[in-house]
Amino acid sequence: MIPTLDEVSEKVALYLADQWQSDVVCQDISQVFGGASRETYLLRLLIAGEERGVVVRRDPPTSLIDTERALEFGAYNAIHPTDIPVPAPLFLEEDTSVLGAPFSIMEQIEDSSSDVTQLSDLEKVEVGNQKWDYLGKLAQLEPRDLGFEAFCPVPAAGTCAKEQLEYWADVIETDQIHPQPVAAAAIRWLRQNLPSPAQKVSIVHGDYRSGNFLFRDAKITAILDWEMCHLGDPLEDLAWSFDPLWCWANPHLAGNLMPHEEAIRVWEVASGLTVHRKDFFWWRVFVALKGLAIWISSSEDFHNGEGKQSILAYAGWVMTDRQSRILLDYLAPESKQEFGGPRL
Repeated sequence: MIPTLDEVSEKVALYLADQWQSDVVCQDISQVFGGASRETYLLRLLIAGEERGVVVRRDPPTSLIDTERALEFGAYNAIHPTDIPVPAPLFLEEDTSVLGAPFSIMEQIEDSSSDVTQLSDLEKVEVGNQKWDYLGKLAQLEPRDLGFEAFCPVPAAGTCAKEQLEYWADVIETDQIHPQPVAAAAIRWLRQNLPSPAQKVSIVHGDYRSGNFLFRDAKITAILDWEMCHLGDPLEDLAWSFDPLWCWANPHLAGNLMPHEEAIRVWEVASGLTVHRKDFFWWRVFVALKGLAIWISSSEDFHNGEGKQSILAYAGWVMTDRQSRILLDYLAPESKQEFGGPRL
């Protein structure tokens, strides 16, 4: 059962008072709707007379993406000391007696937005440069130096693509309500055309796109939503950031921010890696399949009554159709011959 806002505010205040050994009063609380994998609450607290904002992320009964909260929290914890901006992780609580489900708490980033449509054309370029610069720097980090092997499997460079493909192919096979011929065709093509081994096994954010970072005055203040973080080929993140799903209105602008080739150039400089076009096309087809798997899985949850949130139905209907169309365009013979992806 989902707790009321009053219940969340009261219980979180008591929990933090115990953790911090200080008086904690919740002055305001609101819920952020539309999140894919966690119930998200914003709380304004008064702690020993000082105001502070925190974000509480609670496990829902079912969600768009099945993810491991400890991995997500571990990623925040590992990335926070680096130059990649993320909110400070505060607590991970597995005891369900507090809020009825496990949850995490992190700092709230103040006065920031995630809506890139607010930006002027000049500001979009400025934010785009930061976005792909940070992504390149993320690829450059050494996962072992940050302790990722303690909570995240480390694949071999030559198995990154195959492991990710088989994981998401299994999601589709397990969760599809009816046959998915477009997904099946894409899986066959991907299996027959595996890319070169990863140039480097890197930290992969897993959902790096416009909407999953915050900015203020055209400066990125935090990169959010690390619930699909894993180790793998950094081209996966780059391809995901280019998916046409994130730029319906402006297909020539990656993430609604800047032209694809400019974003690639920024990423290559920051990462020290090279985008080989044939391999990158494979990853673009793969991330479209991955997106389709997520939407198919959400359909299954809604269909079977595990969750009745509107986002599950919307993703399973509108997004499934859109992602299938993207895949069909990728699989067209003429698209396979050119970098730049689907004809939109």
